[in-house]
Amino acid sequence: MACKSCSSGSCGSTSAGGEVKGCQSNGGCGSGGCNKMNVFDWLSDLDVPSFQRYHIVEVKFKGGRKEYFRNVDQLELHTGDAVMVDSSSGTQLGTVSLQGELVRLQLLKKNIKDDDKVKNIFRVATEKDIEKHEQAMARDLPTMYRGRQIISDLKLNMKLSDVEFQSDGAKAIFYYSSEDRVDFRELIKLLATEFKIRVEMKQISLRQEAGRLGGIGVCGRELCCSTWLSDFKNVTTSAARYQNLSLNPVKLSGQCGRLKCCLNYELETYMDALKSIPTIEGRLKTKRGEAILQKTDIFKRMMWFGIVGEEAIWIPVSCDRVAEIVDLNKKGIIPESFEDLNPDAPAVEKPTVSELNSDLERMDKKYGGVKSGNRNNRNNRGNRDGGNRGPRPEGQDRGPRPERGPRPDRGPRPEGQNRVPRPDGENRPPRPPRPEGENRGPRPERGPRPEGENRPPRPDGSAPATDGATATPKPFKKKKKFKPRPPRDGAAPTPEA
Repeated sequence: MACKSCSSGSCGSTSAGGEVKGCQSNGGCGSGGCNKMNVFDWLSDLDVPSFQRYHIVEVKFKGGRKEYFRNVDQLELHTGDAVMVDSSSGTQLGTVSLQGELVRLQLLKKNIKDDDKVKNIFRVATEKDIEKHEQAMARDLPTMYRGRQIISDLKLNMKLSDVEFQSDGAKAIFYYSSEDRVDFRELIKLLATEFKIRVEMKQISLRQEAGRLGGIGVCGRELCCSTWLSDFKNVTTSAARYQNLSLNPVKLSGQCGRLKCCLNYELETYMDALKSIPTIEGRLKTKRGEAILQKTDIFKRMMWFGIVGEEAIWIPVSCDRVAEIVDLNKKGIIPESFEDLNPDAPAVEKPTVSELNSDLERMDKKYGGVKSGNRNNRNNRGNRDGGNRGPRPEGQDRGPRPERGPRPDRGPRPEGQNRVPRPDGENRPPRPPRPEGENRGPRPERGPRPEGENRPPRPDGSAPATDGATATPKPFKKKKKFKPRPPRDGAAPTPEA
């Protein structure tokens, strides 16, 4: 048969010709991607005589539930075969999921003893048993929907997550989850009367409910609880603190509403790495200021600190250096900074900018740097007299310019004498302020220009307009006429435009 226990049903579905779809293994899922709680039997190719095989077989039921049964009749079984077993609730159909020496290891891992509590396998399921089992499975969903309606009518504080019928259809197990104690005696009576079956109520946790329903996690893979995880350990918020995760319940919670089980996977690795990280109880003291721990990278062994008043600037410090500072603070010694831990060391004079750039200046003088033109302009401004003043000594500032006295009255300039040009760079002194209350007098009238006197010519060479006449318009420039290009040798002449 095909693996009808697959939640997706792709392997169990058949085509019109009766061929099995999906992985086409005609039994157990060969790909391992569509069965819940599947196990790869890596010892299946090992030939072992039948009398030496381990007599206990692992059988899987709906929802990934697994139990162990004894093969007392030494039946020839294979992974994926349907068998009828003697369960605690009666005869039920299951699928063989594992057998051989791996079952012995599973019993040791789960601490299950090989005693009389292990039930027996009756026989290999026949076609009639399989057909009856499929009819019972078809009643699961309608029964669950009707049961939820009855629960809402009774106003019970419980959530019905799944219903599982036995293969004979005489009994059904109702799986529910609730945070409080629920009195469901009236509910059992209504369900037994409604469906004519024996009812068993079984409470499961939210993690088990998520494992039965399945789904895709935020990592993009199927939920661990529905694929391989069978033991649900307690997960606390301290696991997130040790891993430096933000305590955001939205990001740390899974689909079940509880903390993610994967928080425990790498917890031991983080606990081992934290042993080499120094413990900081307060603030680190330096002469620059008190430092507050902002972030810790456990595996890179780096810690970021922020000085009080400058929390926006984080300073990375290695864990070894932090341990040294903590020891100095316990001894009452305050270091200069995170880099300099010796407060009594003599201060090292830092080189000036000119000393640091001296090699660049030598290179510029030797090869004539790109900025030589700017230096020439700078020298020209200082060498108006034609001589070189030389560099000003370092630390010497230019003194204040002496105040000039009032300019003596030169008198009127003789007629025909031109003004001597002022030296380059010399500015005209400011005019003395006009006395308060004194206004500039009116401009004297020039009167009419004598007849025949013309205005001086304009700078562009054009004649100015005379009084009462308009300016001479500029002549109109004609566009050049297009001249055809002379023909090349052997080419036809170009027609004129």
